[in-house]
Amino acid sequence: MVKDKHEPVILVTNDDGISAPGIRNLIEAVKDLGKVVVVAPDKPQSGMGHAITIGIPLRLNKVNIFGDIEAYQCTGTPVDCVKLAVDKVLHSKPDICISGINHGANHSINVIYSGTMSAAVEAAIESIPSIGFSLLDYSLEADFTAARKYARMIIEQMLSTPSDKHTVLNVNIPSARPEEIKGVKICRQAYAKYEEDFIERHDPHGRKYYWLTGEFVNFDEGDDTDVWALANNYVSIVPVQFDLTHYSLKEKLEKTWKFDS
Repeated sequence: MVKDKHEPVILVTNDDGISAPGIRNLIEAVKDLGKVVVVAPDKPQSGMGHAITIGIPLRLNKVNIFGDIEAYQCTGTPVDCVKLAVDKVLHSKPDICISGINHGANHSINVIYSGTMSAAVEAAIESIPSIGFSLLDYSLEADFTAARKYARMIIEQMLSTPSDKHTVLNVNIPSARPEEIKGVKICRQAYAKYEEDFIERHDPHGRKYYWLTGEFVNFDEGDDTDVWALANNYVSIVPVQFDLTHYSLKEKLEKTWKFDS
């Protein structure tokens, strides 16, 4: 007798909201790879980072917007979505959690602020291997052809290869046609950030308010970074972790700092 092959359970979420084109394209890329369940915010949650909802009720409503794919919209943050998916929808841990496809880059320092990546990190904290996907195109009319192709390839790799349960990958895809992309590079996170400014304005009542602006500046000249890969039309994969311990500094402090008992 042939034993039934395990059908992987794939949790899909994002931070652009359940109606964003990116999540629909991610579902299309993987819908035949296993049992897909979607739990995503009911509205855009970009820049929420690892925020969770405390002090106000969370609501979770089933929706029918992806055909026969089981899907729910949540009033909370991307991290809330992962927590509720595990505890109240699946009642168990999925085989993999995929987040995105985000509209816009999540390379370099953006990983700190990203709701897309925080959802993936939360899954890894819960011992669920995860991947966050981002496309370097902020337009709602963005072409996701290449993003779908490479997202599927990377997800298939993770599903077919034994992974540490805390694995989390940050994947960024250039805004380019599939034939223009040169391949995939495993990278490190670049040291790059926004040089920010707050424009001071006045509302119709004369009260001051501030509008955040900024220019992205890359301080890292390495050719092994996510920023370099994307600038040269490669898909970048950066393995990240939620353990923020600076181990080399820890060792240095243990040797050099002395405290009286």
